[in-house]
Amino acid sequence: MEENYLFQIRVTGILIEDEHILLVKQNVSSKRKWSLPGGRLEKGETIEEGILREIMEETGLEARISKLLYVCDKTDTEPPLIHMTFLLERVSGEITLPTNEFDSNPISDVKLVPISDLENYGFTCKFKEIAMKEFPCAGSYMGYKDAIGL
Repeated sequence: MEENYLFQIRVTGILIEDEHILLVKQNVSSKRKWSLPGGRLEKGETIEEGILREIMEETGLEARISKLLYVCDKTDTEPPLIHMTFLLERVSGEITLPTNEFDSNPISDVKLVPISDLENYGFTCKFKEIAMKEFPCAGSYMGYKDAIGL
């Protein structure tokens, strides 16, 4: 019997300016319509290339990675997912809506929202507290994704 060791890598970016966090509006789940910008790596792409491409495509911003925040598992997908979250800094650009031309789950809004309002955008209290505390345990493997409230 041959084992299948395939998995996906999903990267998300956290960009914070003046105590506001960058979010994109799209159908995440029945409970949440807003998410952190990001997506899955494409074939042949490095992790850095993937997160910077996703941020540009989804928000119109050129960014750079400040640091790795968290690595988490999401095993309830097929294939299983490794989820990596990075803290980003804006290099240039203005927030714009993406064209959505190749996206089956289009983004309908992009904006900076107050971190203190994250629960109003469907995020957990746990994630809001982590963001307000400026991401304690940054650079850590956190186990399951819900450990960081996502």
